[in-house]
Amino acid sequence: MQGNRGVVYTGNGKVEVQDISYPDLVLRDGPGVPKENVGRKCEHGVILKVITTNICGSDQHMVRGRTTAPEGMVLGHEILGEVIEVGRDVEFVKKGDIASVPFNIACGRCVMCREQKTHICLNTNPERPGAAYGYVDMGGWVGGQSEYVMVPYADFQLLVFPDREVAMEKVLDLTMLSDIFPTGYHGAYSAGVRTGSTVYIAGAGPVGLAAAHSAQLLGASRVIVGDLQDDRLKQAESFGCETINVSKHDRLGEQIENILGTDQVDSAVDAVGFEAYGQEGEDKPAAVLNSIMDVTSAGGSLGIPGLYVTEDPGAKDKDAQQGSLKVRFGLGWAKAHTFVTGQTPAMKYNRDLMKAILSGRAEIAKAVNATVISLDEAPGGYEDFDKGAAKKFVIDPHGALK
Repeated sequence: MQGNRGVVYTGNGKVEVQDISYPDLVLRDGPGVPKENVGRKCEHGVILKVITTNICGSDQHMVRGRTTAPEGMVLGHEILGEVIEVGRDVEFVKKGDIASVPFNIACGRCVMCREQKTHICLNTNPERPGAAYGYVDMGGWVGGQSEYVMVPYADFQLLVFPDREVAMEKVLDLTMLSDIFPTGYHGAYSAGVRTGSTVYIAGAGPVGLAAAHSAQLLGASRVIVGDLQDDRLKQAESFGCETINVSKHDRLGEQIENILGTDQVDSAVDAVGFEAYGQEGEDKPAAVLNSIMDVTSAGGSLGIPGLYVTEDPGAKDKDAQQGSLKVRFGLGWAKAHTFVTGQTPAMKYNRDLMKAILSGRAEIAKAVNATVISLDEAPGGYEDFDKGAAKKFVIDPHGALK
């Protein structure tokens, strides 16, 4: 039996690289697997040899103890790999294919999937709509920060790259197609970014940087990025964004006015989510939502790819622990804002974004400062990312990128 290793959440803000089970085409019992999903047969799936798998800010929420994630969960929902085993019911994907795995696990059969709402598939998670790899309350599917992983519904889900050699040349860009690039693009697109528009991006982490690059692709005339850390803001500036260090200023609108001559933007993106902080470093989970409503013009749209949770055991007050935030919804109502929330339906965008990468139009790896590490270096990558490193860590489990 072939071995396998993966990044495992061990509680108390820690992850470890451990020996884990080699995948087969069945969802076995394990941490976070709902009883109704145990033993689920996946002859429609494939086994991938993981080429790249990325550390995501959403993973950090679990590692910090800000969710109800169980210890022992194998992490990782951003996966690119080579198909090495094909299930009996797979018709079109073949061994040797290199493909991107959308982080949403979707059956392709339910009404939501048929409407391209693959982020709320009704069949892959018995507890609620929507499933993902290695993530709390998302069906218990084993994560892909590992050497090998099982991917169900392969014919529907996998984005197979047309040319193996070109794919390996562009692998640092293509690895972003599983989540971060579609998520950033979804934030900008759902905010209504268009040719000539102005947009404010809250957060210069990888998703915020991906949203900023996406806003440029969509034709925005001015892209302003706000964050608390200068290193991340410098990364945004490296590909043409204007920036605001929100820790140094009381009123965001005044800083936007210094840049644009008006304190309003056409649209805004929340790439931070519920782990937002005030100037003094205190928890303010609604701070970003309230600030972007304040600076978005009447009739504008707010793209909200930043994560919000139904349970936050690390929150300081009881309301926030249940996902209830002090949002100035009346302000958004008065300004007739459109809010677009929820996980990103990655499959809605990933094929077109792949073409943008392969043509050289999109340079997402450069925008997010993709930084390759080994599987054994993953715990250190988590620590550095938690400290605010202006990098997107890409794990190379087999040394394929050397």
